[in-house]
Amino acid sequence: MLKNRSGFKFTLHNKKQETPFEKLFDIFQELIVHTSGDFDEAMDWLKTLDEKYQLTDDNYSLDDFVQDLKDKGYLREKIDTNGKSKTKISAKMERSIRNNALIQIFGKLKKQGLGNHKTNKNGIGDELTGEFKDYQFGDKLENIMVTQSLRNAQINNGLGEFKLSENDLVVENTNHKSQMSTVLMIDISHSMILYGEDRITPAKKVAMALSELIKTRYPKDSLDIIVFGNDSWIIKIKDLPYLQVGPYHTNTVAGLELAMDILRRKRNTNKNIFMITDGKPSCIKLPDGRYYKNSNGLDEYIVEKCYNMAAYARKLHIPITTFMIAQDPYLQSFVEKFTECNKGKAFYTGLKGLGEMIFKDYATNRKKNIR
Repeated sequence: MLKNRSGFKFTLHNKKQETPFEKLFDIFQELIVHTSGDFDEAMDWLKTLDEKYQLTDDNYSLDDFVQDLKDKGYLREKIDTNGKSKTKISAKMERSIRNNALIQIFGKLKKQGLGNHKTNKNGIGDELTGEFKDYQFGDKLENIMVTQSLRNAQINNGLGEFKLSENDLVVENTNHKSQMSTVLMIDISHSMILYGEDRITPAKKVAMALSELIKTRYPKDSLDIIVFGNDSWIIKIKDLPYLQVGPYHTNTVAGLELAMDILRRKRNTNKNIFMITDGKPSCIKLPDGRYYKNSNGLDEYIVEKCYNMAAYARKLHIPITTFMIAQDPYLQSFVEKFTECNKGKAFYTGLKGLGEMIFKDYATNRKKNIR
């Protein structure tokens, strides 16, 4: 390199060296999600991988890794009904898994304050736009642009006698930032693990990433997560790693009823439902408490109930975005009509890219005007 020359100096990128713990920890987090939070099963998988790929050596063993997990607060001991101690993951590990899902799906995002849901309605808001307008009663005093206001005073009143009036004042325009309430519906019917394809794990990752995204970037927003099989129920964010499918049919109506019941109680104007499903609706609960089930084709009675719920959500100004993670052609006609009844959106996607699509749709919904 020539001397006495200023400028940038480029060097080869040196990748950060991971410690043995960090290498195993990344793998362990993935395994914990796949095993629905089962520590013993995750360790069995890790031992198998270690035997095949030599992940450990004499200087750092799996026993050392487990001890580090305990020392760092990622594991806890729980006494079962038989009085025996059983190792479980801790709340710290649950948070780490959610953050890992966020990084995998949405990339690293810096925490910001306020709601961040921009609308294109100007007025008394909380985001500066860089554009100016005449001062009006009710505008925040801290938004007054001093230099521009003084210039107006000189133009309007001359240089001889300085005089500043209300008509000279200029403020920077602002946009409203709306809050948004979202319900994420996850299908846990048995078909989510059929045909040799694990569909529930990507759905869990998306839910964990979305929850972490909202907590860190949109703290004024709310996210409720419900699962639906024969029935539907609310789950807590901390329970997402443990989510499993069951021997259920798909009661889409029950999920929508619960989602709308949750959103009716929210005071936010912007509300939406995301629904992740891989199959057709095949179950509905009758008024007498019995379940009507039909897995053969599209049952007209069940499908019509779904259309009615979609139309009802539209009346409540609640758009539904359906992410159909199976691509069966005969289901598309149902999804298209369901979406038409709600005036919502539908994405026919496989598992790849599901998180990115949900993030993009969430970001799009943020830009709605306050009604």
